[in-house]
Amino acid sequence: MAHAAAQALGGGTPGDIWSVAALTAGGWCVRPEVAGPLLIAAGAYAVGWWRLRRRGGSVPAGRVAATGGGLLSLFVALSSPLDQMAHASFAAHMAQHLLLIVGAAPLLLLADPFAALFWALPAPVRVGVGRRLRPGTPLRRLWRGLTVMSVAWLAHVGAIWFWHLPIAYDAAVADRVVHDLEHLVFFVTAVLFWWPIVQPAPRLRARVSYSLRVVYLILTAMQGALLGLLLAMSPQTWYRSYPNVEDQSLGGLVMWGIGGAVDMLAVLILIGRYLVSQERAAPDPSHQGARARVSRP
Repeated sequence: MAHAAAQALGGGTPGDIWSVAALTAGGWCVRPEVAGPLLIAAGAYAVGWWRLRRRGGSVPAGRVAATGGGLLSLFVALSSPLDQMAHASFAAHMAQHLLLIVGAAPLLLLADPFAALFWALPAPVRVGVGRRLRPGTPLRRLWRGLTVMSVAWLAHVGAIWFWHLPIAYDAAVADRVVHDLEHLVFFVTAVLFWWPIVQPAPRLRARVSYSLRVVYLILTAMQGALLGLLLAMSPQTWYRSYPNVEDQSLGGLVMWGIGGAVDMLAVLILIGRYLVSQERAAPDPSHQGARARVSRP
C-alpha cells in the first residue's frame, strides 16, 4: 500500500515509505532533532534580548523580526509537510532548499544576533567565548578566511552543483542521514556566502565595497539561472527519485525564478544604500554658500 502511495506521489521507491506515510497522514510531522535546537536558539535569543534591555541596550524591532523569520524558515523547511513533500516532488524539494539558502541564512545574518546570543550565555562562558573571538585567535582567523568573498562563493556554488549531481541527489532522497547532511551543507555554505553581503557582528574585516558585492551577487544569480534552466529544459529527468519531467521542469523554474529574484532584490538594496551613502557624503550647497558669505571680507 505504501509502495502504491509512493508511486502515486511521483514514482517514489519503497525506501520512501516512511516519508510518504507521514505525508498521507496529512499532518505536520515535527522532528524533535530540528524543533529542539530551534526552540533553544529562540529561547537564548529572548534571554539575551531581555538582558540587553535591562542594561540599557536594545535590539531593533527589524532584527527581532528577521530572527523570527529565519528560525521559522528553518522550521518550515526541515520539520513541516514540505519536508515530507520533498521526497515525492522535485519542485517541493527545490523550495525546501531555497528556504534554507535564500530565506533562513540571510534573514538570520540580517538579524545580527551575536550581541543577543552572547548576552544569553552565563558570565563565565561569556568570558571564554569573548577570548576565543578576539582578533588573532584561531577561531576568528578561521572564520575570517572562510568568509573571504572568493572562498565563500566557491564553497556555496560548489555545494549547490555537487548536491545536484544525480548520484548525490538520489542518495540524499533515499537516506535521511545523507539528506540532513545535504541540508546542513546548504545552510552553512549559504551563511558563508551571505556573510560578506550582510557583514554582521563580529566584524571580521573592513566593509566590502558596494560594487564588489553587486558583482558577487550577479555572478551567483547567473550560475543559479544556468543550473535552473538546465533542469527546466532537460527532455529527460536527471534523478531516479523523480521520474516526472514536468515536476523537474517546475523545480528548475523555481530555482531560477525565486533564487534569482532574491539575488536581484539584494542587488537593488545594495544599489539603493550606495546612492543614499553618496547623497549623505555630498556637501550641502546651501552650507557651502553660507560659508562663502561668511568668508567674504
